[in-house]
Amino acid sequence: MPYADLVFTGGPVFTADTVRSRASAVAVSGGRIVAVGHDLGDLIGPSTEVVDLAGRLLIPGFQDAHVHPVWGGLDMLRCNLAPFETQAEYLDAIADYSASHPDDEWLLGGGWSMSAFPGGTPTAQALDRVVADRPAFLPNRDGHGAWVNSAALRRAGIDRDTPDPADGRIERDADGTPTGTLHEGAMTLVNRLLPVEPPSRLVDALLEGQRYLHSYGITAWQDAIVGSYGDAGDPGPAYLAAAASGRLTARVVGAIWWDRSAGLEQIPSLVERRERYRGGRFVATSIKVMQDGVAENFTASMLEPYCDGHGHPTDNSGISFVDPEILNEAVPRLDALGFQVHFHAIGDRAVRQCLDAVEHAIARNGRNDNRHHIAHLQVVHPDDIHRFRTLGVAANMQSLWAALEPQMVDLTLPFLGSPRDAWQYPFGALQRSGAVLAAGSDWSVSSPNPLAAIHTAVNRKAAPEYADAEYDSFLPEQAIDLTTSLTAYTAGSAWVNHLDDVTGTIEAGKFADLVVLDRDPFAGPPEEIASTAVLQTFVEGERVYAG
Repeated sequence: MPYADLVFTGGPVFTADTVRSRASAVAVSGGRIVAVGHDLGDLIGPSTEVVDLAGRLLIPGFQDAHVHPVWGGLDMLRCNLAPFETQAEYLDAIADYSASHPDDEWLLGGGWSMSAFPGGTPTAQALDRVVADRPAFLPNRDGHGAWVNSAALRRAGIDRDTPDPADGRIERDADGTPTGTLHEGAMTLVNRLLPVEPPSRLVDALLEGQRYLHSYGITAWQDAIVGSYGDAGDPGPAYLAAAASGRLTARVVGAIWWDRSAGLEQIPSLVERRERYRGGRFVATSIKVMQDGVAENFTASMLEPYCDGHGHPTDNSGISFVDPEILNEAVPRLDALGFQVHFHAIGDRAVRQCLDAVEHAIARNGRNDNRHHIAHLQVVHPDDIHRFRTLGVAANMQSLWAALEPQMVDLTLPFLGSPRDAWQYPFGALQRSGAVLAAGSDWSVSSPNPLAAIHTAVNRKAAPEYADAEYDSFLPEQAIDLTTSLTAYTAGSAWVNHLDDVTGTIEAGKFADLVVLDRDPFAGPPEEIASTAVLQTFVEGERVYAG
């Protein structure tokens, strides 16, 4: 065998293969792994680059199965509130950004946490104190609500007589006057008025997002919304432009947005976009169906009504954005056309409706290899756990959320009630049932750091830098071990992305998409997993990040 271009040696190698084998050396040539073993010195020649692991762990590149890099990158270019935690910090940051961008027609940005505000609902009155001269539109971290000022409400014509849209809610005071928070579809009343970002700006945002994700060892992902959603515009053209110029270094599967305001008539346009959105390392072969909202604003779709905080049932059980009759026809049609369906489901009713739709697809089309998956999975009824394996639906985990923190304690647990509060993020039960586990972050909703998410999945407790206070483990019986969680974030997500034949594990013949960590987390206590950092990230043997 000729000399290798690149050899990693002197440390443990987590292969993520079927038998979870370990090695201590990997050789790369022509962008692919050519040997995995222990003594590969005979492949080291005068031109070979040797990376001394020095006891540190080499792993396959992380793959984020649910992320929004263009939006995340755009947030970083706008008024970025993600680094802050309190209302006072948010207002200071907004004031500073407003002063430094006096010519912007709108003040745009976002990333605030609901837990920073009473009831999770900030007010226009507070925002007016720092930006009153122009409209402001600031979505929260999860993208399911927005903080607007009085100028934005006036620009959109939103007042006490404006009805709530069918898929959203305007937060109001006692006499019906809008207070400054718009939930779900109500955001459209304002964001349809926002200036359109030029294509070059979205390319810049994508490249900024890609840089950031590479710094966390992420080499591939599924963009969870490719389409006109929110104010950022469709990321699809930005991916094509970056791919054509050679600047798209990640492997990306796009999930084309299912417009919930339309019906089955949109399917031909989805087929057309699948053909158009294909270039380099980018392909859009998935369809994103957002079936419900989020629990914190009571729009997650539940089988039973929410509680009022005192344990008494209300008349609100959330919103199913796509009528089940339409869903049960759309999914079989999409499945027959070879699309993967990527579902957003937070509530137990939404999860069940998504599983039902896949069951209809199997009944009509038989089984195939489309690899449908459900993301988020906050509340899953115990009767539905086994259906993931039975139907071949992957469980797409956002593990960072499976912990006690202010938003969970103050805005979720009191309103779910028992026994439903104990059905949250049932990763352990899904693993034991035999379901395929994949993993992602939903960045910019939350941090894209896979190691922080893995820490939470293993400990069912947030790492110290991701929690304001010390909480007990959250439903520890739903913990999964480090190997399982790491495999979900590599081989599992690669399987969901139909990239498992070329990535996701460290095996000869696969692309050299690899990550060097600064330590071996298997060698330390589980409580220190999140202290692990990424030192280097490689795509096809090319270094795309060095810390």
